[in-house]
Amino acid sequence: MSFERVPIEQFTEHLSAATELSSVTIGGRIVEVSDEFFAEAFHLLLVEPAPSLKGQFGPNGALFSGWETRRHNPTHDWCIIQLGTPGHIHGFDIDTANFSGNEAPEASVEVLYGAPEENPRVDDKRWSEVLPKTSLGPSSRHLFKIPQTDNVNFVKLKIYPDGGVARFRVYGDVAPVHATDATPFDLAHVFSGGRVLYVSDQHFGVGSNLILPGRGKDMGDGWETKRSRVKGHKDWVIIKLRGAPGYLEQVEIDTAHFKGNFPESCELEAIYSEDDLDVQTQGGENLQWTVVLPRTKLGPHRQHYFQLDNVENTVFTHVKMTIYPDGGVKRIRVIGLKADTVIEPSSVAVAAEDASIPLSISSSTMSPTPQVTTIPVLPLTPEVFSPFGQVIQGYSDLTAAPKGTKITPANAGTASKFHKLTLLSSSYPASSNATAGISVYRCQPLADISSDGLSPLTVLERHPYTNQAFVPMGRGGGEGLKETSDRYLVVVAHNGDDDKPDLKTLRAFWASTAQGIVYNTGVWHQPMTVLGKSLDLACVETQIGDGSAADCEILELDTSEHVYKLRLGGLV
Repeated sequence: MSFERVPIEQFTEHLSAATELSSVTIGGRIVEVSDEFFAEAFHLLLVEPAPSLKGQFGPNGALFSGWETRRHNPTHDWCIIQLGTPGHIHGFDIDTANFSGNEAPEASVEVLYGAPEENPRVDDKRWSEVLPKTSLGPSSRHLFKIPQTDNVNFVKLKIYPDGGVARFRVYGDVAPVHATDATPFDLAHVFSGGRVLYVSDQHFGVGSNLILPGRGKDMGDGWETKRSRVKGHKDWVIIKLRGAPGYLEQVEIDTAHFKGNFPESCELEAIYSEDDLDVQTQGGENLQWTVVLPRTKLGPHRQHYFQLDNVENTVFTHVKMTIYPDGGVKRIRVIGLKADTVIEPSSVAVAAEDASIPLSISSSTMSPTPQVTTIPVLPLTPEVFSPFGQVIQGYSDLTAAPKGTKITPANAGTASKFHKLTLLSSSYPASSNATAGISVYRCQPLADISSDGLSPLTVLERHPYTNQAFVPMGRGGGEGLKETSDRYLVVVAHNGDDDKPDLKTLRAFWASTAQGIVYNTGVWHQPMTVLGKSLDLACVETQIGDGSAADCEILELDTSEHVYKLRLGGLV
């Protein structure tokens, strides 16, 4: 069996783009172990490097973050591991960190593929050796590269004759699992076969963490770069959508646990390439990227949801996230559809000089019916809504409030005050006698929803002289509302060059009743719409009060040629 020892300084070149299939973060687990008298085998699969526990002792002896067996085994000890996901293995990292004098002197590795629910025995005839017995050393990482295996999901680590191993990392490519219908899914996810190919810096946290499941437990399982000291600095990561190519729709960028070191802003670009990218300059700047999310501010300790631009009828295979100037990101989710769920391969035309594949539609597919554009309804966050207005909300974790928010104790320390999250503004002519006031809108739930969760957008309005705030009030008074909603819709668009809504800028969000919103002056928006149940909303605005168009301009959208529909998904 051939294998190659990889010097530690060549880890990036040989293994960093692979997925750690054994990691506990994607579901790797210990199935069975021959012995773990001194230190339990679960340590082998932990994400963080093994810390030194020198000088600490338990009832059985010195403590170690790793797997350590008794002395004097006449043959070998073994540990069976189920990988977090099936995959094709091409390397290992057997780390004996902090084991010196009690390290395992030699090790070998065997693999097999079995039913996910089974626990193969140590003497199962299906085991196949992929790393022969080879020497290790004290307190050091031992990297091995092997010919890529078939698809496997169980690994057996054998140590000769006994001793300790701190971490055991199995590297390879995921056998991807994809949606079988036209359901949008995360094309970058590790289980979809996504891979982090290139990273500008990973001083505190590695780039491959970005595509792991869940939201992690602390800053240690995200991607975090060192602090920059150079003006204009930026960091970047390039991800191959290995489960694609695909049509992109939206992205989630999660800064969970990064409260004082989240990036100031980010940008997302995409490209089509049949091969891994040739990154000749910083971040592949020599390539023809398409900007799908322009530079946008981020906030601390939260999930940010963005609808993408410049993606219609275009297939992409790679995305590049650039953060300014540096910082930490926990996860990125690139939501879209596999290309083959939308079009047949024969209907795709490729231009060699293009950075993407345009969708080619033959005349036989053309129809006189209106074109339909579907707008995803995404969760509302302050950063994504900032081009259109402000979000009014408090934060139980004060460090998660947007940067610059003034927060002080109030009410003898029983409350926190979030100061002036928005200001009233108006620009009516002096002769209008406009006044500020508070009104109440009693909104009935949205009823025009199809069986597939789509709702047509037919009307937009704007207030050309004033901003307008809406604050949920919950249950009504007097006759009351028997049921109240816990969510409402916020649909917005910028004004176009023709002084009408620029429908290419349409964005839709759902807000919880813990959030109020403020529409900037002149922003086009759907009349207030609630989901599921009725809701009272207090409206704070400056108005003339005579019902004139100066207060509110209403525009009915022309649906004869183009229809816009809101995709509500599981919201209804």
